[in-house]
Amino acid sequence: MVKVMATGTFDLLHLGHIYFLKEAKKLGDKLVVVVATDLTVKRLKHEPVNPEEIRLNIIKELKIVDEAYLGHEDDIYEIVEEIKPDIIALGFDQLHDKKKIENELKRRKINARIVRLKKYNGGSDLEGTRKIISKIISAYEFQKSMERIEANEDNRHC
Repeated sequence: MVKVMATGTFDLLHLGHIYFLKEAKKLGDKLVVVVATDLTVKRLKHEPVNPEEIRLNIIKELKIVDEAYLGHEDDIYEIVEEIKPDIIALGFDQLHDKKKIENELKRRKINARIVRLKKYNGGSDLEGTRKIISKIISAYEFQKSMERIEANEDNRHC
């Protein structure tokens, strides 16, 4: 049985995440997903919208996922040693250096192949967490702007 490991933040789940997990699963028989802890997300990306336990539980509910765990804070390779994957799937936009990972796996005597997956092109403007957040902020700013305009109109008619 070929075990595939995929990692990520999975903060605001979107079709890009689903594509990533489906493509990762195609590489083997069992998909194990590692969800980044809140501290890791804050250090590498942004303040997560959803706390780690919620993100982990959402991933566990996906039928494509066989197992899911929270990552470790200090040593990202510790979870790899625990899971012992045959393949580690990287998303197209994950900042991991494939060569660096391969060297560290070799040093730790972990025999796992690294596969960088292709980008999802679903044609939506909601295929990334930052895009979703940006769209929400824009909608909120537009709503506030409209409320100010309407309030000024109401004040003129009084």
